[in-house]
Amino acid sequence: MSDYLFSVFPNENFVDLGLYQYGWEACCPLHSYGPHIRNHYLFHYVISGTGVLTAEDSGGISRSYPVRSGEGFLIFPHQVTTYCADQEHPWEYAWVEFDGLRVKEALDLAGLSPDHPIYHSNARDISAELKQLILYIAQHPEMPPLHLIGKLYLLLDCITRSSSSRKPPKTGTLRDFYIREATSFIEQNFQNDISVEDIAAFCNLNRSYFGRIFREAVGKSPQEFLISYRMTRATELLKLTELSIGDIGNAVGYPNQLHFSRAFRSVYGISPRQWRAENKTGR
Repeated sequence: MSDYLFSVFPNENFVDLGLYQYGWEACCPLHSYGPHIRNHYLFHYVISGTGVLTAEDSGGISRSYPVRSGEGFLIFPHQVTTYCADQEHPWEYAWVEFDGLRVKEALDLAGLSPDHPIYHSNARDISAELKQLILYIAQHPEMPPLHLIGKLYLLLDCITRSSSSRKPPKTGTLRDFYIREATSFIEQNFQNDISVEDIAAFCNLNRSYFGRIFREAVGKSPQEFLISYRMTRATELLKLTELSIGDIGNAVGYPNQLHFSRAFRSVYGISPRQWRAENKTGR
């Protein structure tokens, strides 16, 4: 059997950079996972051994990439992937699943994409720091959420600074201003009946142009981000309060309980009631 550590992050209220789950595994020969689709970004750092990642590129074509110790591989949201340990030298790796407003910008800077999912380091000292950070996160699930998020910021910084495919930063001051304005509007009005048109109008932008720059910056459409933000707030209420499902739906912008349940299930794969039963915080 494989040696294995796995933890689920207990707090989903970080918008710029959020952590979902993390762990470590020393795999058995030919141990594989997939085909599978993730809802968030998933980064594996290979500590020892080798294996193969098979992943769809931006055109939907499945490609295989050998990965060895000191390298990593990034899985993207909604991408079909399978990864398999080598028979003779099975890999040991640690991983983090994450997402957030600042993620796509950092990964673009690191030169990682569905067409180039393999992390190669050009700085041995930073790569060693990366290894320490990802193992720390995997081995310390008891640490406070803010502490682990801080480690994740440092980890993402290491990936960005040491990636051999690093790209020069883009200048996008005005675009960044619009994105901040849009996310601020969502944070203050998510409980109301707002639409993408309302958000674009608040920013004084054409809807199609706003949608394009938002997706380029965040990696999600404005509608996807709005739903994700509402569902994050819903999970907080489900976990920490005794409010009814209907009241929680209404509190996050869904006066129709059926519509709320459908939206929740589309994000988490289970009903709000079932999610509460599995995650309810005891008092």
